[in-house]
Amino acid sequence: MALDQSFVGRSYPPTAPYEVGREKIREFAEAIGDANPVYTDPEAAKEFGHSDVIAPPTFVFSITFRAAGQVVEDPQLGLDYSRVVHGDQKFAYTRPVRAGDRLTVTSTIEGIKSLAGNDILDIRGEVHDEAGEHVVTAWTKLVARAAGEA
Repeated sequence: MALDQSFVGRSYPPTAPYEVGREKIREFAEAIGDANPVYTDPEAAKEFGHSDVIAPPTFVFSITFRAAGQVVEDPQLGLDYSRVVHGDQKFAYTRPVRAGDRLTVTSTIEGIKSLAGNDILDIRGEVHDEAGEHVVTAWTKLVARAAGEA
């Protein structure tokens, strides 16, 4: 059954603050194989004008995807997550994510469409720091495969 178009534009409450730690940034950079010292060495980050280590651009996915869980788990939406695959991801940064940031995410359903029996759900995550300043916008595209597809 197709997802209800009336959910387009629905926003969910901001998440609890997520505190970005140096060790989490280091672990993430290591996991993706990026040895850029601005991700692990505060002095190297300062040489590039940052107040502390910064996170690789895709680091914020772990925060925004968790926030998108509010959408995915909304029983009124009726999304069958067992049929979902990640379709696309993109980010638009105002500034890098830094160690010490306390970030919240507000998720909004930006689009719902059906294509060949598949439901395509576009979720926008607006990430702000504790001062309310915009840090990054993340767009996540989820595809719920049609019943009967493997």
